[in-house]
Formats: sequence, structure tokens, C-alpha cells
Amino acid sequence: MFGKFEELQEKLSELEGRMSDPELVSNQKEYQAVVREHSHLSKLNALYEEYKQVREDIVENKALVKDEDEDPELKDLARAELEELAEREIQLDSAIKVLLLPKDPNDDKNTFLEIRAGTGGDEAALFVADLFRMYCRYAESQSWKVEVMSSNPLGIGGFKEMIALISGEQVYSKLKYESGVHRVQRVPETETQGRIHTSAVTVAILPEAEEVEFEIDMNELKFDVYRSSGPGGQSVNTTDSAVRITHLPTGLVVTCQDEKSQHKNKAKALTVLRARLFDQKQQEQHDKISQDRKNQIGSGDRSERIRTYNFPQGRLTDHRINLTLYKLESIMNGKLEEVIYPLVAEDQAKKLKKLQ
Repeated sequence: MFGKFEELQEKLSELEGRMSDPELVSNQKEYQAVVREHSHLSKLNALYEEYKQVREDIVENKALVKDEDEDPELKDLARAELEELAEREIQLDSAIKVLLLPKDPNDDKNTFLEIRAGTGGDEAALFVADLFRMYCRYAESQSWKVEVMSSNPLGIGGFKEMIALISGEQVYSKLKYESGVHRVQRVPETETQGRIHTSAVTVAILPEAEEVEFEIDMNELKFDVYRSSGPGGQSVNTTDSAVRITHLPTGLVVTCQDEKSQHKNKAKALTVLRARLFDQKQQEQHDKISQDRKNQIGSGDRSERIRTYNFPQGRLTDHRINLTLYKLESIMNGKLEEVIYPLVAEDQAKKLKKLQ
């Protein structure tokens, strides 16, 4: 595993040289990719240097303990330090292996968040709004940008569907575990007898696909324009600004009516469609390569129940890793790392086990 570390310094020097190249700096996208690679290798190099030092210290301390002429008090100190060094060696070994794991090529991509109401009627629609608010607050804590691409609001304050593009660093790497069915248990405001209702919404996390990665044949698309509908807005029911795009080969349909401009709605709808087609293509590739799509803590299938939000008990349960937290209010306020970090750790542990 550590065989190629000697080449690391050379690679870092090469990247530093590229980062100072004015031609690369002018190409922001390529420049950011180089910066990310440099940052990753710098972390790896720092860990490896510490790992080497710890190994050297272990050898020295073992020699002290074995030296019959050495002072007994000094030997006791060496033994105590050996325990700490052995523990640190294990930690560093694990951290290095994690950084060496094959990287998901989508991890650095911006991400589409799609939330749809499932069973539960109005309660499900309200929970779509609650989940979207939770993701927005988490995005704010990560300095990410959230742009609503399409929404289907209801007068009660809920949504049948909400689609947003989340942009920033490492968005997909942190949100990719959110795909699936999210179940909510709570007493609706309209419930007079205090009975707990169970509703569900589906969440889909799709990496943004660029035109160079997935090109759409415009001849395979059917475009429809119609008048926007929904509460409020000057353009509602007055202009044909809403756009519906149907991808004829797959039957995928995307609608967008949030913008007053038909042109903007069309551009947004095409972006969403590209992401969905890209995701579909990736799923097909994954199915061909392996039946085991559970590397992402479960299959990521939209039909799979992944989490339950129990409001009366203030409890959140992630069923994939048997994680139960009585911090529901905090998590709904955007402290989603309480759930994401254990999911990432479990995913890494599974991948490391496969390498052994």
C-alpha cells in the first residue's frame, strides 16, 4: 500500500508548478481541479510523514525497553509511550487507507436534490417542505448555494415536488446517502384526537451532468409550453412561460414553471433532464458491473425506506446502519452531519474491509 509514496513529493511539486501557470489560472474549472488534487495529496503526504516518524519512534522506544543498561525509570517512560505510539500508528494507518480508497468520480460535483410527496396526502406535502428547509440549513452551514429549479407548491404550505440544484465543495460526497424513502411519524395540525400519522416522501440525489459528459439529442425531445399555475406570481395564468420536456426514448418528463421567462424555464428543465438521464445511465452501468449497489449504505433505490423521523419521541432512526438519535429538532434545523458522518464512516469501513 505504501510503495508509491516516494513519488508523492514529485507529484506535489508538479501540481504546485501547474498552479502557478497563468494559463491554467485563467481556466477556473481546470485550476480548481488541480487545487483539489493538490489538497488531497498534501493531506496524504502529511499523514504519511507522521506515520513514518511514529514507526521510527516505535523502533527507538523498543530498543530502549530491551537495553539492560538503560535507566529503569526511562524504560518505564518508553513503555508508556509505546502504547500511545501503537495506538497512533493504527489511527494513521486507517486514515491513510481511507484517503487511498478509490474516489467516487461524482464526489466533487454539484447535486440535484429532488423531494417528492409519497403516501400521506397533505402531511407528506408538508414534510417535503420541512425536509427541503432542513437541507437548505445544512447547505448554509457548508457554504453551499441552493437554487430552486422547479417546485409544485400547495396552498397549505407544502409541496408535491421540490427540485433544487445545490452547488459548492463536496456536495455529492455528503448528500449521496440521502436517496431513498424518508418516513415521518407525527400528529398533524388538523388531527383533533391526537393520533400519530405516518407519511412518506422520496428523496433523489443526482450528480449534475455537464454537456461534455452527457449530450442530449434535441431531436429526441418534445417541448410543450403552457401557462404557469400555483399560488401568487404576476405571470401565473397570463403567459405561456411554463415548459414541459419529454425525452421520447425513455419517457422521462421534466417540467419547470418557477421562472417568468420561458427561456429560463427551458434551460433549467434541460439541466434537470440531463442529470436524470446521466443518473439512469450510471445505474445501468452499475447493474452490469455488479448486483451489489449497497456500497452507498443500501442500494440508494428510491423505493427503499432509509430513515424514520418520529416527532412525538424526538427520534431519528437511519435503518441502514441502525443509528438512532434523539436529536430530531437539531437535525431538522440543519445539523445533518450528526447522520452523515456515521454513514460516511460505515461506507468507508465496508470499502476498507473489501481491500483486506
